[in-house]
Parts: sequence; structure tokens; C-alpha cells
Amino acid sequence: MSIAIREVLRFSVRRARRWIGRPAAACALSMALLPALANAQRTVVKPGWNMFSPEQDVEIGRSVSANAERQLPMLNDARVDAYLNRLGRRLAEKAQGVRYPYQFKAVNDKAINAFALPGGFLYVNRGLIEAADNEAQLAGVLGHEIGHVALRHGTNQASKAQVAQAPLAILGGVLGSGSVGSVLAQLGAGFAANSVLLKYSRDAERQADILGTQILYDSSYDPRAMSQFFEKLQAEGKSGRPAEFFSSHPNPENRAKRVTEEIAKLGGVPATYSSDSPEFVEIKRYVKQLPAPVAAAAGGAGGHPSAPSDQLQTFANDRLKIEHPRNWLSYGQGSAVTFSPEGGLAADGRGNSALTYGMMINEFGLAKDQGKTTLRNATHQLIEELRRANPGMTLMRQENRRLSEERALSSHLSGKSPLGGRERVWLVTVLTNDGLLYFAGVAPEETFSAYEPVFTKMLDSVRFSEPDRRL
Repeated sequence: MSIAIREVLRFSVRRARRWIGRPAAACALSMALLPALANAQRTVVKPGWNMFSPEQDVEIGRSVSANAERQLPMLNDARVDAYLNRLGRRLAEKAQGVRYPYQFKAVNDKAINAFALPGGFLYVNRGLIEAADNEAQLAGVLGHEIGHVALRHGTNQASKAQVAQAPLAILGGVLGSGSVGSVLAQLGAGFAANSVLLKYSRDAERQADILGTQILYDSSYDPRAMSQFFEKLQAEGKSGRPAEFFSSHPNPENRAKRVTEEIAKLGGVPATYSSDSPEFVEIKRYVKQLPAPVAAAAGGAGGHPSAPSDQLQTFANDRLKIEHPRNWLSYGQGSAVTFSPEGGLAADGRGNSALTYGMMINEFGLAKDQGKTTLRNATHQLIEELRRANPGMTLMRQENRRLSEERALSSHLSGKSPLGGRERVWLVTVLTNDGLLYFAGVAPEETFSAYEPVFTKMLDSVRFSEPDRRL
């Protein structure tokens, strides 16, 4: 029992002694104390260290969400989105911390999943609505995702990755580190750059469970519904394919027990709680009657992006200039830039994306205590990071070359493609004062020969800024 609670109780006893003979007043005092004492018992969960401000959370989330919605099969149904926003914002009112501009949108995907971007941008697959037995279960998943936003888990993960100089994920799970401004550019560059924002640890999942339980309790829903739904998904996964939710949300041990313990701390299951609503029943029926999702083509005819344009345009920033096909889009700035055609990013179904056609430029941070690192050794470190995310990746060949008159190393890699089959990655690296600058051209193995001349033109066009000469 904390000192503050003991002092409250001592004060109450002294007052009660003076109020002997006034039972009504004493009863009122004790009743007034009960909610405060119950509230004081709840588990306190606090956001971890973060190099970003809450305002930057919103900036990152808004930028990445715009890119995500160009890649995800959005349901775009005003009735479903309005329902999700009514329910979600009601729950978000009970969340601790910053009052983010929460918004909720439905994705036309039968997979059972939901994810949240920093700043309160939440996405709910129609499969989740169809799988929930009642509104409390749906509210439980939303409360859990709101917990991730309120506790700033996404940008906390990005902050730790930056400080540790670990690469952020975009190509095979790797995207290099840089300054705070550069990291913001990386995270806002596109949906593919946000995977670090969604790869939660089991500890983060436990915290989101606790806060989600508190949100359900404070919103007058059955707080047991969240763990019941997760247990249902886990049981279904044992007899077939695991629910997609667990691919991006690691399932912590003793989840149901921990939720039960938190409910006890809150004072037990409320005598009057809600498990369902006529509105949820109607929305679930409505969603089930909607046309089945249609797999979207990746871009041009046959599900492939349109052929690279023969006309080139110049991209320039304070570090370099490079030419790229006019019909390719560019994302980011500083040391984190991606060039790809429409359809050049493939959603992996877990709220992440991967570059499948195009080229990425970035910087890979090296350990500061390694002394004079050679270009070949630094490139080896980068390739090992790529292999950690793509275990089947192999080095096909490696040779020296020049890039804008600077010494470079060319590595040809083969790995598993998010599109299925294999992909080729042409990795060209240059050692810098800040780390390892790399250029990665990516295309499926069967079409790489058509893209290799484009990558060659792009690499030959590179010109580094004079104040930022390579080593």
C-alpha cells in the first residue's frame, strides 16, 4: 500500500471518529473513497523513451497513412468507417496521455488483423469485424491498438533503432540510420518505411493488453472480451493457418491470466457492463453481405508495374543527384530516398510493405568502436542485416566498380520475393564518414534483366555533392 493511500485512510479514520453518530455522512465518505482506491490499484503503464515529439508522431502517422491507403485495398464504405469512428473515439477518450486526432478506417481484407500508426491512424480489416462475436471483442482489439498509440510504441521502437544505429526496415527488413531529420524522412517516405513502427515486442504487447483492459473497463465493456478474442484466434490457429494478427503482434505468455489480474485490480468485472449492441450486429451483417475483396493488380498489365520510361528526370538533394525514369515516384529526402513505379511496393498483409520494383538509396550506420572499417567489411555487415530479415538471401557475385568517380563495391544478391518466387537485388555500396551509403536496385528474378539497364543508367548518373565527398 502506498504512503498516499495510507494517509488517506488515516485521515478518513480520524474524520469518521469525529463523525460518530452521523452514519449517513460516514457512509458517504466511504463510498466516495471506493472509486479512488480501486483506480489507484490499476497497473501504471508509461511510454518508453522517445526521440520524437507527440506532434511528430502525428506528422509521421499522417504521412505514412496517406501512402498506406494508396497500397491497401481500402473498403471506402462511409457507413462502416462512421461506425468504427464512433466506437473507436469513444474508447480513445479513455486512453491516457496525449489526445491524438484518432481516425479509424476499414480495409477490404478478409484477414483478421488491425494495426495502428503513430498519432492515432488506425486500420481495421473487414475480417476482424466478421470474426468478432460481439462488440466488446471488437472494442477489445481497438482498445489494444489504441494502447499502442497512447504508449507511443511505434516511435519508441524507431527511437531505439536509431540510437542503436540498427537499420530501419524497408528492403528485406533494412533501412539505414541517420539524423533525427533523416529518420523522420525515412519513416514518412512511404508505407514500406514504417515496418519498424509496427514490429512490437512482447513487452509492448503486454502493455497494450493492460491499457486495453483499462480502456474497456472505463468504457463499460466486458474487459474479459479482449483476451477471449485473442484466445479464440490462437485456438483457431492451432488447427490451421495462424491468424494474421499474431504475425505482427507477438502473443505474450499468460495473456489471459494477466488480463484477469488487471480486472481484479480494477475491482472485478463491473456489475453492469456491455458485451454487444444492435449497431454492431447490423454492421457485421452488412459487412458480410458486401462483395468479396478483389485482389488488386500491382500496376500495369498482367499485375506488373508499367515498363520504365525511357525519359529520365533528375532528383537532387544536398547529398547527391541521380536520374530516374520519369514514370517512377520518389519518396523521402536526405540519405533515405526510394524510387519506384506505381505498384512497385507490395503489401505483405501485416501492415507492412516491401520494395519489389525500383531502387532505394540509404545509409547504413556502422558501429563507432570498429576503428577503420573497410568497404568490403562494411558491405558484409549490411548483407548480414539483410539476411537476418531474409534468411534465404544469397550472394551471387561481387566486384569492385566506380560510382561518381568514387570507389564502390557491387554485390548481386538473390532472395525470397514478397510477390512469391525469387528476387534479385543489385547492391552498390560506398563508404562515407557517417557510415555506408548504399544503392539497392530490386526486381523479381524473372524480370531483372529488363530492369538492370535502368539501374545501370541510374547508377552512372549519380553525382555526389562536393562538400560531401566519399571516402
